[in-house]
Amino acid sequence: MGMTMTQKILAAHAGLSAVKAGDLIEAKLDIVLGNDVTTPVAVDVFDKAGFTRVFDKDKIAIVLDHYTPCKDIKSAELCKTAREFAKRFDITHFYDVGAVGIEHALLPEKGIVGPGDCIIGADSHTCTYGALGAFSTGVGSTDMAAGMATGENWFKVPSAIKVVLKGKLQPFVSGKDVILHLIGMIGVDGALYKSLEFVGEGVSALTMDDRFSIANMAIEAGAKNGIFPVDEQTMAYVKDRFTRPVRVFEADADAEYEREVIIDLDTLKPTVALPHLPSNTKTVDEVKGMPIDQVVIGSCTNGRIGDLRAAAAILKGKKVAKGVRCIVIPATEEVYLQSIKEGLTQIFIEAGCAVSTPTCGPCLGGHMGCMAAGERAVATTNRNFVGRMGHVKSEVILASPAVAAASAVAGAIASPYDMEV
Repeated sequence: MGMTMTQKILAAHAGLSAVKAGDLIEAKLDIVLGNDVTTPVAVDVFDKAGFTRVFDKDKIAIVLDHYTPCKDIKSAELCKTAREFAKRFDITHFYDVGAVGIEHALLPEKGIVGPGDCIIGADSHTCTYGALGAFSTGVGSTDMAAGMATGENWFKVPSAIKVVLKGKLQPFVSGKDVILHLIGMIGVDGALYKSLEFVGEGVSALTMDDRFSIANMAIEAGAKNGIFPVDEQTMAYVKDRFTRPVRVFEADADAEYEREVIIDLDTLKPTVALPHLPSNTKTVDEVKGMPIDQVVIGSCTNGRIGDLRAAAAILKGKKVAKGVRCIVIPATEEVYLQSIKEGLTQIFIEAGCAVSTPTCGPCLGGHMGCMAAGERAVATTNRNFVGRMGHVKSEVILASPAVAAASAVAGAIASPYDMEV
């Protein structure tokens, strides 16, 4: 029996000719990632274990993005611990305030991760890099510590679900709608410890921003990872970014999949996930008019330049509804600068939005947009669990940038098709 893309990458990094679902392996790592929340815990484990050096200072990335610029003394202490560790071992890929970005947008942008890589990160949305044809998955801080010291990690080889994409997306429909639709179909545990492998002629119709958004939320279906084939778009993206050799792995024709899911992109409509699960999906038309208090456009799911362009196209010449707060957060400094150059930032500010330096802040209820009891937000983030963005009696509705922007103008959940663009 042949192997899937994920299985081939894991086999190569384990030095094996073949692996199968359920095998326990030790694989060499190309990148180990941590942030300001998870790195301090990993540092504590690292030191208590008696490690005195890292396996490769060029293969560790530490990104201070969750509570930065630091919101309080506790967050400042966490960042201090991460900074001191990075300085102690001269970590090459260390990113702090002023040069930082949301980690899962920053690493691909900087060329730190690329096709064929095996990556772990002490953050659940590390699965984002599957958009580049890499195996990437979230781990705990203990595994991060071990990975930094040894350059290896153990894995149980996942089985796979084949997601066949047909057709192409219609105007105002994006990768966010694709992944919300999929999670609505299979549930938040529908791919538990499995690889979501996206294939089909519809893949070529997706932008890289679409693919990053889809791979980012694979974990919301319980998946170990999400992965896309490497094609011309992938290669164009990594050109002049990724300096290590590109390794392309393709699934065998006789690769084994647990199930196959077919999605016709032509028929997809703008989709939202209502509280309190990403699987609680409805089309926008089914829930239009539900009042909101806040809109957040950004995050590791939807803070890239394509996302900001989609939001700005809706907001141009309009105003955010009275009584609604709209927060726009470019995912990286490069995205922020590009937004300024293209006039998008001016559009946001003139519409009445608050524009922030890159941060994960509101996504996890950290800062820059926490909600009070009884408030409801439409957000381009990836989770809408109870209390995710503040008070346990607040609500989060997940949506694409186009839907979020339309909702900001309407003061309620709205369809981008109802806006003059």
